[in-house]
Amino acid sequence: MTIRRAAAAAFLCVAVLTLAACGSSGGGSPSPTSSLPTSGGSGTPSPGPSASPEPAASPTPGGLSVLSVYFLRGHSVGSAHRAVPATVAPARAALLQLLAGPTAEELAAGLHTQLPPGTRLLGLTIRGGVATVDLNGQFTAGGGQLEDRGRLAQVVYTLTQFPTVNAVRFRIDGRPVVFRGGEGEPLPPQTRRSFEDVTPAIFVEVPTVGDHVGSPLIISGTANTFEAQFFARVRDAAGRSLVNQSIMATSGSGTRGTFNEAITFSTDSARVTLELYESSAADGRPVNVVRIPLRIAAGGVQ
Repeated sequence: MTIRRAAAAAFLCVAVLTLAACGSSGGGSPSPTSSLPTSGGSGTPSPGPSASPEPAASPTPGGLSVLSVYFLRGHSVGSAHRAVPATVAPARAALLQLLAGPTAEELAAGLHTQLPPGTRLLGLTIRGGVATVDLNGQFTAGGGQLEDRGRLAQVVYTLTQFPTVNAVRFRIDGRPVVFRGGEGEPLPPQTRRSFEDVTPAIFVEVPTVGDHVGSPLIISGTANTFEAQFFARVRDAAGRSLVNQSIMATSGSGTRGTFNEAITFSTDSARVTLELYESSAADGRPVNVVRIPLRIAAGGVQ
């Protein structure tokens, strides 16, 4: 089972709860909490004769689809969700949402982007499992090798959420990318495994900041922790611990594995915070901590 498939069922559960809690009006327009920025490009490029059609995103109530976009938490990748009108081009829609940047709520929760302002999508095709993304020159502006790693990872993670995309080839203004430190060689197609150095020890795909959730709370993603173990804790709005549960990934101690677990809790709070952390082998203190603020969906907790 791939990492993306391991998270799929949990992702759909959160998506349905999120959209049901947000509601819709009129013709199924997204709620204000699922804003749909349109900056980052215009028009849909026509694929070449051998280009694969984009995979359809999973439809949800209200005529919306929920997509993932990937920002950074510190120097490591972090996921976010976007509700967009159902589309036959979800990969392009996800990239445009990525280019629009994190919301105020996501910024407050520690997510940010390395994509320079003014970066635009010029084209996207998918052939034989490889997505070729063409961005304008602003994508390479400023920063250094660390910033390059972050911005490349954001695009690769966003595109490889789709089962027809295994790797991403980059072009800038139609030309192959040569990044700093690349000794003049074009950048080969990149996969998620290319970015283990900017993937956190505990990488949470589901849930993401601001999601509407219930109990049991489904958490899913990948981890590379000591002996594959880490912990998940849920705190209420007052900071009280509601549950603290040990989680086991499929592998660890240098090998990244997957996890997909359910956490049961009870609360009267409208908001909770999910904390995931590893216990230090040296002194037991929490390390590699990830905090994700969440909303409780109406009727989501008994």
